[in-house]
Amino acid sequence: MQLGVSVPNFGPGTDPGVLREWARITEGLGFDLLMVSDHVAVTPDVAERYPEPFYEPFTTLSWLAGLTTRMRLGTTVLVLPYRHPLLVARMAANLNQLSGGRFVLGVGVGWARQEFDALGVPFTARGRLTDEYLGALREAWHTEIGDGACPIPVWVGGHSEAAIRRTVRFGDAWHPLRLSLPQMRSVLTNHSLPAFAPRIALRMTDTPVDAPERPAGVGSVEQILDDLGQLRLLGADTVVLDPYHGDPEETRRPEAAWRALTAVATHRRTPS
Repeated sequence: MQLGVSVPNFGPGTDPGVLREWARITEGLGFDLLMVSDHVAVTPDVAERYPEPFYEPFTTLSWLAGLTTRMRLGTTVLVLPYRHPLLVARMAANLNQLSGGRFVLGVGVGWARQEFDALGVPFTARGRLTDEYLGALREAWHTEIGDGACPIPVWVGGHSEAAIRRTVRFGDAWHPLRLSLPQMRSVLTNHSLPAFAPRIALRMTDTPVDAPERPAGVGSVEQILDDLGQLRLLGADTVVLDPYHGDPEETRRPEAAWRALTAVATHRRTPS
């Protein structure tokens, strides 16, 4: 099972130097994948949680591709209805080619109604548009790139019944975001999915967290390692660790996240 990291590409503490350091540390620690998130218009509903500066994901990942050699690079998640699908198909294919086949396209339907309004995209049609655009992506890649090109994995976010159907129809993996282990186990028990690549929290505490609804990835290092073991048993191909917890001021202090990632990487390499 591979491990990835969701890197904040937004917030008051984020700049090119910090993004470069995120890439250096995550690749240096042996993580397999670096992912960033997506917003186009930082409307008030977005800015409350993910304020400016917000670095556009394709631009950011293209730049990071030149600063890294081994890690895969991806989106967690690209809001697919925001861009014409042929534009997404071309950008994704070019990034995949320029990075040596290292790109992973995680997609979702989006949630920020004000951002949809600003972009002139109907909020209530976002599910239907996502399905249509996924079909268009597949067709464009098949037609323009050909079967011999390195395939781009498509991870489908969300955990609604519509998202599960979308994963089965269009996706290479189900990519749920910050669910508990029981929630993920329930979906995997009741549905046959192509693959499983969750994004979980990473919040390390000095003492174990005993709350019954403890999210996966929250607790002592032993609890987090056990969560990763449980996800491996559930069939996860990749687990993406997300050290951002919703406070934009955290982006000014990335050292805490780097320490937690270092602890996970060190304990995984150390035999028990």
